[in-house]
Amino acid sequence: MLTMIHDLIAWAPVGIPAFVFVIAFVVFFHELGHFLMARACGVAVETFSIGFGGEVFGWTDSKKTRWKICWLPLGGYVKFAGDENAASTPDRERIAQMSEEEKRGAFPLKPLWQRMLVVAAGPIANFILAFVVFTLLLSIWGAQGRSTFVGGVQNGSPAAIAGLKPGDKITAVDGREVKLFSPELQSLIHNSNGRTVALRVERDHKTLHLNVTPRQIESKDIFGGTVKSLAIGVLPADPFPENTVYIPVPLTRAPVIAAYQCWGIVDTSLTYLWRIVSHKADASQVGGPIGMARMAKSAATYGFYDLIYLAAFISVSIGLINLFPIPLLDGGHLLYYACEGVLGRPLSERVQDVGFRLGLALVLGLMIFATWNDLVR
Repeated sequence: MLTMIHDLIAWAPVGIPAFVFVIAFVVFFHELGHFLMARACGVAVETFSIGFGGEVFGWTDSKKTRWKICWLPLGGYVKFAGDENAASTPDRERIAQMSEEEKRGAFPLKPLWQRMLVVAAGPIANFILAFVVFTLLLSIWGAQGRSTFVGGVQNGSPAAIAGLKPGDKITAVDGREVKLFSPELQSLIHNSNGRTVALRVERDHKTLHLNVTPRQIESKDIFGGTVKSLAIGVLPADPFPENTVYIPVPLTRAPVIAAYQCWGIVDTSLTYLWRIVSHKADASQVGGPIGMARMAKSAATYGFYDLIYLAAFISVSIGLINLFPIPLLDGGHLLYYACEGVLGRPLSERVQDVGFRLGLALVLGLMIFATWNDLVR
């Protein structure tokens, strides 16, 4: 407990503003997507909220939308005319009492295609935000990579036997210059086929020449599973400015690479989910708000590039998660609308209510599970 309190105190000065920035930044654009599409479809917007709980401050615009910032910045919502709550449950009693003019702006009374567009606009805004951020980062700074500084050496590994130490910088493999830990250094080691390779190493402003023989080493992959690969047992250094390399990217290539980055996050997330379902991956890798807060603090410590990159990464993740067909999420609303399109009428109030309750239970259960994983880590 004392350790946790100490970590919290050490995290707070940088972690709190970084975490609030990342969450507010991503949530704002998600809700802005809903808001702009709603306005385009003639839906009256009553509330645009960043955060939950009591209002810290806010204002009302000329179209009577209340914009507000609330105490708990872990999400947000847009409440439309005709909605009962932030989950966009139709308020049928209120709709029945509306005037004809008010009904024209009521979200539940809009055509099905317009309601689907408004709901889908939030996740789409997250993907667009991430694409734009990645494109700008690549265009201005270039692609970020880890330099070949050694951050750690596994006990008993070929690197430890050869005499490599944390803080060393590997500058060449068999006479070939290397600047990036991945993919350059890793590829050269992997392609050695297990033969002894000569490393040129810088240590304390001195140049050393060490011979190391790669071998199959077990390690954890990004899904928490165990994999074997030909390696020497070194870990990259943390991405502080002195350990970071930026590779220039042509302006014409930046959007293409940005699109691939967005798709890579989606593909990795879905692959991990499938591996959990098929019992091929460890579900302990699932993280929640605490893990996100720790990442925000680390990213802010490393620099602006890492912090804004993290925001874009989370934006893709939030956009993807919101498309899952779980009632309470945007994907659940789209599922209801799809059923309405097939049946020619909305699902009954009871069916929708049961679905929302099950969705709420599932979302809360996942949050508790993810938070437990964060605490264990």
